[in-house]
Amino acid sequence: MTAIHRAQAYFVKILGAAAILALAAGCGGGGVSKTDALQDAPSEVAALYKAECLSCHGNDLQGRVGPNTNLEKVGSRMSADEIVAQIEQGEGVMPAFADQLTKEQIQGLADWLSGKK
Repeated sequence: MTAIHRAQAYFVKILGAAAILALAAGCGGGGVSKTDALQDAPSEVAALYKAECLSCHGNDLQGRVGPNTNLEKVGSRMSADEIVAQIEQGEGVMPAFADQLTKEQIQGLADWLSGKK
């Protein structure tokens, strides 16, 4: 085997190994992905969360604007009615959404989030 053939064979092996590693990295992993965090949400609620809530509350409910924006266990500290009031009226850095979302949308988010314990 010539030096060129050995180099080509080596390159093919490296390329193959890199492809396998790239595929393996994309198949799993530690963190909760957006899909995982929203997997128990009704599709309308998940779409609404992605459109209206994700920028402040994060793709896995972890919160992006301070500790009060973490929703991972919001149902342990707030009832569905309290979550409705928070979404409608806002508080602190959270804006009010009563004029932007329907009562049904707000209730859907609150029902889903109140189950996060």
